Amino acid sequence: MNSTQLIAVAVASVILSKKKTRKRSVWTKEWLLKRKKFSHINLLNELKLHPGDWFNYLRMDEHTYFELLNLVTPLIMKNNTKLREAISPHERLTVTLRYLATGRSYEDLKFTAAISAQSLGQIIPETCSAIYKVLRKKYLKFPNNETEWRAIATQFEQRWDFPNCLGSVDGKHVQIIPPSNCGSYFWNYKGTNSLVLMAIANANYEFVMIDFGANGRLSDGGVIEHHTLFHHKLINNELKIPQPSSPINSNKLLPYVFIGDEAFSLRNDFLKPFSQKELDKEKRIFNYRLSRARRVIENTFGILASKFRIFNHPINVKLENIEKVVMASCVLHNFLRKKIGELYVSTNNYEVEKTELDVPPDTMGCLISLEKSHNRNATESAKEVRNAYKEYFISGGAVEWQNNLI
Repeated sequence: MNSTQLIAVAVASVILSKKKTRKRSVWTKEWLLKRKKFSHINLLNELKLHPGDWFNYLRMDEHTYFELLNLVTPLIMKNNTKLREAISPHERLTVTLRYLATGRSYEDLKFTAAISAQSLGQIIPETCSAIYKVLRKKYLKFPNNETEWRAIATQFEQRWDFPNCLGSVDGKHVQIIPPSNCGSYFWNYKGTNSLVLMAIANANYEFVMIDFGANGRLSDGGVIEHHTLFHHKLINNELKIPQPSSPINSNKLLPYVFIGDEAFSLRNDFLKPFSQKELDKEKRIFNYRLSRARRVIENTFGILASKFRIFNHPINVKLENIEKVVMASCVLHNFLRKKIGELYVSTNNYEVEKTELDVPPDTMGCLISLEKSHNRNATESAKEVRNAYKEYFISGGAVEWQNNLI
């Protein structure tokens, strides 16, 4: 070995020895090690004396919170190690709920939770997955028999004077921070990057079905037809929809239908408004009555966004974790609607009479753009179904105020 090679070996040895002996200066910040002292858990202990503040902080009352905590604890419990004490399920759940309720970044949340941003990047998606897993079967159950469908229809008829309605359908743009080098893949007509939340709501502002993940470039009609299991089952008659029945004050049979806006396709089992170009008085009445019931899904999105403000700003987490955040928020919405009802949100502000030309309250990114409309040719039978509903709304199913609101 010549002198040049010897020098090179010596230099390499010095470098390797320095790498081996180099020590990390700080494993974690000292104040984060004092989590018991600085964590917002201490604040929560004080808020037990002020139920209203507790509710505002976590979007639910104390009793409901601890019921949820008991459900998710087996899925998010971690074992202590010799080096450190594990972050408790209580801390994991509260910081996740604060993230959903506020939309704050991990870097911001770390100061109130006393948990590092890196740890929050694991804790929050894991806890969202756990929330969805423990709640979805009971609180986001898709109807699978005629009895369950009829229960939804009865509720629509009682609350919104729309018979045989199986659900109000629409989509919502959920803004995201897109991955690098994705170009315009997620760019939508509103000028933002988004993924689409397609949903069906019942008359009580609860989600019956949610489907999330289609990119924002697609219209809602395209999303539901090409990206949802619901539409596949609908066109293949696999939803176990009841046979047509006669509504109140009528002896004519009307089929059970879903309702949506102009962007969807008119079908025997899916109604949308008449075109603005062909309106007469009777068609205006139909559009008003359909719009009155259809606004349920828009208001449901509005309630969701007002309670979980993660939807008010672009979601800045890894793409694979965005779905976990959105699905957890939706199932939490249903959980709280069923558990605490009007305490969760008063629906009085939403149940007001408006014409179909009014902007619905708090749509927060719903897909209502008419330029995205799917105005395909409907079948004659689908047009006949819509006309049958129109005739019902101007005869036996008329409501006293409808002529004043068209």
